[in-house]
Amino acid sequence: MVSYLSRYVTLLPGDAIMTGTPSGVGPIEPGDEIEVEIEGIGVLRNGVVAETV
Repeated sequence: MVSYLSRYVTLLPGDAIMTGTPSGVGPIEPGDEIEVEIEGIGVLRNGVVAETV
């Protein structure tokens, strides 16, 4: 997926590729926390905030 996407967009450090969620998982809401872990490297945590217009 990274190879395919990088043909069309420039991926930068910290970019997250969202691929969807498994069945039964609801949408993310402000106040939720998204966590991605890569074994041997570490954990990236981002809080979800409401978009301001």
